[in-house]
Amino acid sequence: MRILLVDDEKELVSALAERLNLRGIEAEYATDGDEASDKVRAGAYDLAVLDMKMPGLSGLDLKKKLQRLRPGMRFIFMTGHGSEEDFRAGSAEAAGYLVKPVRIDDLIAAVGTALAGGQG
Repeated sequence: MRILLVDDEKELVSALAERLNLRGIEAEYATDGDEASDKVRAGAYDLAVLDMKMPGLSGLDLKKKLQRLRPGMRFIFMTGHGSEEDFRAGSAEAAGYLVKPVRIDDLIAAVGTALAGGQG
C-alpha cells in the first residue's frame, strides 16, 4: 500500500506521512498540485489524501488530474474549512472525507475503507 498526502500545510502532511510510515504504511507527501502530479507521474500510488482547498489548484481539480494519470487511484478528501458544500462535493467524489485536525487512527480507518472498495 502506497499513499500520497497532499496539503499546503507542510508540517501537517509531513507529520501524517511520518506517522503512517511508522505504522508500516508507505506514505509520501506533496505540498501543491504540481508536486503531487510529478510524484504520481513518477510512481504508482494506491490512494491520495487531498486537501479540499489549496492555493492554485483545488483538491477536486487535483483529483481529476491525478485520475487521468492513474485511473485506478482511490481518493480521500480532508479539509479544515468543513463547509456543507465541501462536504457534499468531497463525499460524492471520494471514498472518504476527513475534517482537520485529522487523528491518525481516523486516517488509517478511512484508508482501509477506501482501499476495501469504497467509491472514489
